[in-house]
Amino acid sequence: MIVDAHRHYWDPSRLRYDWLRRAPDALRRAFLPADLPGDSDPCILVQAAPDERETRFLFEIARNNPGVLGVVGWVDMEALDVASRLDWLVADGGGLLCGIRPMVQDIPDTQWLASPALDIAFEHIRERGLVFDALVDGRHMRALADRLARHPGLQTVIDHAAKPDIAGGDFAAWATSIARLAQMPDVYCKLSGLLTLAGPAPDPRALEPYVAHLFDAFGSNRLIWGSDWPVLTTHATYDAWKDCARTLVQRMAPRAEAAVLGGNALTVYSLAGHVPAHAASRTS
Repeated sequence: MIVDAHRHYWDPSRLRYDWLRRAPDALRRAFLPADLPGDSDPCILVQAAPDERETRFLFEIARNNPGVLGVVGWVDMEALDVASRLDWLVADGGGLLCGIRPMVQDIPDTQWLASPALDIAFEHIRERGLVFDALVDGRHMRALADRLARHPGLQTVIDHAAKPDIAGGDFAAWATSIARLAQMPDVYCKLSGLLTLAGPAPDPRALEPYVAHLFDAFGSNRLIWGSDWPVLTTHATYDAWKDCARTLVQRMAPRAEAAVLGGNALTVYSLAGHVPAHAASRTS
């Protein structure tokens, strides 16, 4: 079974998405389940606005779409009552909340992650068995490493492989930083968002050295496939990226397809019991 571990739905008529102002025009509209063509795979929804109301909006979508297995939401990690806020989200989700993602890449302070003021919030995330999704790029790698060193046992998933500059061919610095993070046993990495980092007319072959390094650093048991739909649509279709990713996995680790394209996501986000029976029987 394939699980899309990184899908977005958003509706600018209901909530504010500041980053969309800088996004391509094609993304500045609502994207909801009906907009994804075909028989889509079971998925995990990931927040796209720094607003707890958006997390509840994703819960609403999930309840009306059985293929949604879980939600990676947002909470105000700087709030004095962050513990209560997390508990309210856990309760409102009724088992759907599986992770928390601050939008680190959009925060002007590149050292925000390392702030001691966030220690309590990260402890509460770990205590509740939630995953920390790290939306970071090269500017944040040292701060991320400092943060994770303070919280052994915190399950962490690095989104989009920390956004390497594939189009610019900047490999060495990224490779060193990602390998250092991979030495931490509780850190996983998403094989997602890579085509959109490879330039306006991406050649899938440009991804190969980056994906090979991810397999070397994390192994096949700590890599997780995601579509990053609908951001993906600026460069490829959902099925085209899925086929590309499957080809890369088959080339790098021929026996790991089931793990990378589904099993690892179910494990790290503790969602194995959430898979609908009809989805569990699919072999696509």
